[in-house]
Amino acid sequence: MNSNQKTLTPTPTAFFLPYQQRWLDDNSPIKIWEKSRRIGATYVQSYEDVRDCIAKAVPAVWFSSADESAAKEYISYCEMWVKLFHVAAKSMGEVVIDSEKDIKALVIEFANGTKIHALSSNPKGFRSKGGKVVLDEFAHHDNPFELWKAAKPCVTWGFPLRILSTHNGQSTLFFKFIEQILKGILKWALHTTPVQLAVEEGLVDKIYGRKTTKEEQEEWLDEQRKDCFDEYTWLQEYCCVAIDEACAFLPYNLIATCECEDTLKSLTDVIGDLYVGTDIGRKKDLTCIWILEVFEKVKYTRKVEILEKTPFHIQQEVLFSILKHPKMRRCCIDATGLGMQLAESAQIKFGKYRVEALSFTNKLKEELAYTTRTNFEDKTVYVPAEQDIREDLHSVRRQTTTAGNIRFDVEKSDVSGHADRFWALSLALHALETNSGPINIATRKRRETTEMTKTF
Repeated sequence: MNSNQKTLTPTPTAFFLPYQQRWLDDNSPIKIWEKSRRIGATYVQSYEDVRDCIAKAVPAVWFSSADESAAKEYISYCEMWVKLFHVAAKSMGEVVIDSEKDIKALVIEFANGTKIHALSSNPKGFRSKGGKVVLDEFAHHDNPFELWKAAKPCVTWGFPLRILSTHNGQSTLFFKFIEQILKGILKWALHTTPVQLAVEEGLVDKIYGRKTTKEEQEEWLDEQRKDCFDEYTWLQEYCCVAIDEACAFLPYNLIATCECEDTLKSLTDVIGDLYVGTDIGRKKDLTCIWILEVFEKVKYTRKVEILEKTPFHIQQEVLFSILKHPKMRRCCIDATGLGMQLAESAQIKFGKYRVEALSFTNKLKEELAYTTRTNFEDKTVYVPAEQDIREDLHSVRRQTTTAGNIRFDVEKSDVSGHADRFWALSLALHALETNSGPINIATRKRRETTEMTKTF
């Protein structure tokens, strides 16, 4: 910022929170902001752009967002800052930039000849242009690769380039940019502001118009998370976590085809055979008991029992009450680590043929996971349409290690747990698929046989 800018610029600390101020103070040629939604990123960017135009630091600003409403919001911010600076400028409304290509922009023209243009997401709008470039919500543009090819040459003569966006998966150019920055390949300035950091630095205070307590901030965050409806939206739109939906072992659209509103019911009303899967947890993880009823070759979820931070003797009581059911045919229990004792006790009481103890290995997990997905693809299993269940089923990822081995695990960034419900369902399906037992040959007593054959 030159001395001329300092005399023209109102003190911004009254308008911006610390994370916004850090962005504003960063004069790097290229800077990129991975951010939460609605934390005022476009707001502070518009200030920077107006400031640069007033100081004639750039001949023009070329702003592009993913939709027209975002462009209009940006221009309204710019108009607000123009009034604050008390400089001569006029809003020219929508101006035709290229009549042949039908490219239009919302334009603000300053008395010193500089202009701010808010373009549509059409990449052609940047062709043959020069000046500062701002790409807002870059990960959500329809054709980001073409947009980048058209926009990058605009800053060839040393003008600033700004890229701001929430994430939209791991296949986007925006995500690849950040990967290259973190690896040290691209020497761009990276700013990362998840909603938790924004709240810590005063976002909720600003929304409420007063100083808020830690409890109020946590309550606000919890409300935002619940309103997202699914973890996928929360992580990407608010937490700066790019989720690769293509790597989800059970994508949302596949889970949705097997969701049923009224699948749960009392076990006293079941008609078909019951199969149980139990994934054991104690402190960090949940213990989940998943009960399937098989009716006309289709598996219906009848009960999902969640035991969180529950003492083992109570877990045993709950499990044994289910295993006593007259329709219960087979149960598979995760006997890895903590589950070993419970599995052993269940086998002693109900027999090793009705209760199978399984130690989770990568090979077994692969078998369980593929059996589960096959049932979803064939629509032979139905699960409750509940958010916790949906997120848990979706959280499992198929990963290939550097040694070439296949692993099934939860993303490190996934905050929903360790897929306890997924593995409990998989164990219940395994109990059904491997349903077997000893062959019992019943013979009549010798006296009964003699009576039946005495006339022969």
